[in-house]
Amino acid sequence: MSTATAEESALSFKSNPRPWWLMLIDGILIFIIGAILLFASPQAKINAYMTLVFFLGFYWIFRGILDIVSMFIDKRAWGWKLFIGIVSIAAGGYIVAYPVASALVLPKIFVLVLGIWGLMYGLILLIMAFQGGGWGPGILGVLGIIFGVILMVNYSAPGMGLTMLWTMALFGVVGGIIMIVQAFRMRSA
Repeated sequence: MSTATAEESALSFKSNPRPWWLMLIDGILIFIIGAILLFASPQAKINAYMTLVFFLGFYWIFRGILDIVSMFIDKRAWGWKLFIGIVSIAAGGYIVAYPVASALVLPKIFVLVLGIWGLMYGLILLIMAFQGGGWGPGILGVLGIIFGVILMVNYSAPGMGLTMLWTMALFGVVGGIIMIVQAFRMRSA
């Protein structure tokens, strides 16, 4: 393959941006869910949260099936695809079978996962700092490690799950507004 042909094929493989109206719909839905979780009556909050838990369960089941099917289409890393597919189906099945128990445990699990992510991200930033990245990544790396360890140690403390739900609801409202504004900017561009 010549250099010109490789450049042409690389240039022809551009990712199309999402349509503005799809981002608008996403932003509106995220805003509504966040607003319900923040401002609605307690019963409406519980109903909205339980609906989200059910959707998460069905999504994981569906995603697990797709991961296993993709294993037969693309044979690379088939072992990981099979493992992820089985874990996703099992987790989704558990959530659908035991929605109330899952609804109580999920916020704590999210706090734990966020703690693990903070620890890993902090370690990566710290490594980047030692490889010549400067003080910025080093300071952020240390803070990320501290943040991750604090969340991992305290993930089951009373109120951590509720705090995570409030944080997600707040991010839903703010993120939805930002997505709506961005959608109209994309439309006018």
